[in-house]
Amino acid sequence: MTAVILFIIYIVQESVMSQVRLPWGGFSLLLIFTLTWAALSTPINGALTGFIAGLFMDLSQSTDGPMGHWTLLMIIMCYAIAFLGYGDDNSRGNPITIVFLVSAASTATLLLYVISGKLLGIEFGSFGRVISTLAGNGFWTLAASPFLLPIVLPIHRILFNTQAKL
Repeated sequence: MTAVILFIIYIVQESVMSQVRLPWGGFSLLLIFTLTWAALSTPINGALTGFIAGLFMDLSQSTDGPMGHWTLLMIIMCYAIAFLGYGDDNSRGNPITIVFLVSAASTATLLLYVISGKLLGIEFGSFGRVISTLAGNGFWTLAASPFLLPIVLPIHRILFNTQAKL
């Protein structure tokens, strides 16, 4: 069921959000949703969510890197964010913590993408443009996450409560 939800978010990202032009780069709806979903999940579910979302991100038309690049990064970051929030109920129960954790993880994910992409020979443009895009993504993710969190929380709760009763 998580794959279906992520596929719907991927379709919205590719058809609607990729057309929106925001100053300093904008944000990725799929990245925010996936990291929020992982922050609410166990580490294993977070890694599986990262794998599915990474595959979709690799299939995106706007991706310049090799196949599997986003998948690897998303597995690592979703596992890490799920691991950070898994043992601490205070962070899971506090929406402000989740918003800041997702914003920081989003920026860190893009930074890792740039660093590993440079090692793979991907061209990103000037250093100033990369820094501007990273800062813009962090800002827009911080601005968009509070609006996405009330959508993700009930879906996550319904999905995993239903599975636990079976």
